[in-house]
Amino acid sequence: MDQKDTEIIAAGQRVLDIESRSILQVRDRLGEDFAHVVRKIDASESPLIVTGLGKSGIIGSKIAATFSSIGIPALFLHAAEASHGDLGIIAKHSLVLAISNSGETEELIKILPAMGRLNCTLVAMTGNANSTLAQRSDFLLNTSVDEEACGKDLVPTSSTTATLALGDALAMALLALRGFKEEDFAVNHPGGSLGKKLLMTVNDLMHAGSAAPIVSEQADIFAVLKEMSAKRFGTTFVVSENGDLSGVITDGDLRRLIEKKQDISRVLAREMMGSRPKTIQRDNLATKAAFLMEQHSITALAVTEDGKKIEGILHLHDLLKAGII
Repeated sequence: MDQKDTEIIAAGQRVLDIESRSILQVRDRLGEDFAHVVRKIDASESPLIVTGLGKSGIIGSKIAATFSSIGIPALFLHAAEASHGDLGIIAKHSLVLAISNSGETEELIKILPAMGRLNCTLVAMTGNANSTLAQRSDFLLNTSVDEEACGKDLVPTSSTTATLALGDALAMALLALRGFKEEDFAVNHPGGSLGKKLLMTVNDLMHAGSAAPIVSEQADIFAVLKEMSAKRFGTTFVVSENGDLSGVITDGDLRRLIEKKQDISRVLAREMMGSRPKTIQRDNLATKAAFLMEQHSITALAVTEDGKKIEGILHLHDLLKAGII
């Protein structure tokens, strides 16, 4: 590593050190206003409104997205656009989180009277406790820092990091207050890997009705091969005369039968099947199906509510395509 690389790494470490200290400063400053704000958000019946401009606006947009992701309706209001019609998203008695490091952002100060007319609860997230925004707010969350990481206090760095961290603290404290669980998070993330694992059921992935490969116990090997080739699951279920599930035949069963070099043309399904097919119910989680397949080293499960009547089939490939495994 040359001297220039060493200097670059040192510069990066300096920034992280300064910003880490800034977050700790905000941490040590948390008090009753923080607790009151969390309770206000929890009790609010209207969406949380987050507003700001510039870098503060970008941070505010992320904070609103974080709250939405945990099931708390939240909207970001661009402070400059608010004066040109967007104030309509604020309902009476809304809780508004206003972000401005200086606390004097002109576009933000201009819309404070409108929030007052709507009887909004105003929460200031600012680095200036003596600012106009702080003085007009119901609650103050102080995000002041000793220095920006740029070295000349010109580029918002430590201040934006501290503000973002404080927004996360609000959201996570609310989770703790509500006893939030993984299942709650998954409801708002059905497309994510966690959402799929916690919400997707066998019913969502199974092949139902006539799509399931089924032969009777009296079927000969040609009927078995025809059904397996037509349905393309590498297996077929075997049912008794009254339609109850009695066995399963896999590609492996057929290969082992052929290896015996006997006359297989007269072999019936009941003679080549495995007598203990694994089953699962349609309302079971897909993750349970994955566990059963792994536990028993199989690639398909019969879907049945009573262990007798076949409602469908779930294949390993279905779980793979859905991202369950």
